Amino acid sequence: MKTGSAVAIGAAAVIAIAAAFYMIDVDQTEEARLPDVDVSVEGGNLPEFDAEVGSVELTEESATVKVPDVDVEMKDAEITVPGIKVTPPEDAGTETAADN
Repeated sequence: MKTGSAVAIGAAAVIAIAAAFYMIDVDQTEEARLPDVDVSVEGGNLPEFDAEVGSVELTEESATVKVPDVDVEMKDAEITVPGIKVTPPEDAGTETAADN
């Protein structure tokens, strides 16, 4: 059941990301210009943007659905689980920023 939930969550995330690309409209309203640099900085201009963003509402509705009534018997089983081992580079332990 955990795999099915992960797939459903992943599919929902992909749909949300894809929808986000269509929900945002960004138009550049002014070009950027680098400042004139002498001894001192003069002028310069950052670009300006107008962004129109759509909205999404999540709602809750009550519904009646048929669900199976399942009795589960739990028992212990030995399985292999993933782990992580982090090994720093060989020279990372010899000198740190605090030593300098």
